[in-house]
Amino acid sequence: MKSRLIHIVILSAAIWCISCERQEAAPGAAPLALHAGEISSKVKMVLIPGGEYQPFYGADTTPVKVKPFLIDERPVTNGEFLEFVKANPQWQRSQVKRLYADTNYLRSWVADTLLPRDIHVDAPVTQLSWYAAKAYATAVGKRLPVLDEWELVAMADETVPNARDKKSYSDRIVNLYLVKNRQYNAVKQSPPNYWGVYNFFDLVWEWTDDFNSVLVTGDARSGEYSNDNLFCAGSATSATDVLNYAAFMRFSMRAGLKAHYTVANLGFRCAKDVDE
Repeated sequence: MKSRLIHIVILSAAIWCISCERQEAAPGAAPLALHAGEISSKVKMVLIPGGEYQPFYGADTTPVKVKPFLIDERPVTNGEFLEFVKANPQWQRSQVKRLYADTNYLRSWVADTLLPRDIHVDAPVTQLSWYAAKAYATAVGKRLPVLDEWELVAMADETVPNARDKKSYSDRIVNLYLVKNRQYNAVKQSPPNYWGVYNFFDLVWEWTDDFNSVLVTGDARSGEYSNDNLFCAGSATSATDVLNYAAFMRFSMRAGLKAHYTVANLGFRCAKDVDE
């Protein structure tokens, strides 16, 4: 157990140090050039009644009260993102500006509007930037979940809303993270969690609206962005749960991202305020 913790801490420190080159936090708005609700979303949304969430890491680790919100029951799929780029050519692989997506953007696609034969249409879409995910969310009249919302839902297992005290909770998630090529599997093939939400860990990493807010100076919980720069994180001893290996991996992953990056196993799902 101790050696595994040391390994995760080293992994976290290494990725955090990579992100220490004064990279900026994600900007407040993507270059959408489209209107909310421009395309339809058929994904069922699950009502999360809100609650209290104990932040895993950051300058302020006091409990956060999360308001009720809606979240997609599963990640956005290849087929759904294909519909989006057909309606919005500026987000097609050959048209997107490098400012908003790196050169790996939708790299596995055969063409701008053609998926590879070996990619399941119902598998989560990956290789897309934060900007692209945010643009899609706006197009379907939704938004990206903020980190506190995502982590609140992530606390649940199949039977209870907060399973962080269970010894098996983190180990099970780490084992799922280590499965190779999991992003190619179709959504909703595994049991949902307590809230009825599918595939939080077993398919892809997921963008959040404020994905790197933990490493931004000041309180970023409002979901608003500033020009503050990221800084090197301290040791893992300041985390609220030093045995939550899965959380170390998630926050390390987020710390190494910039908004235009695309990753082979990084996708997203959408959220929405309950009063919309």
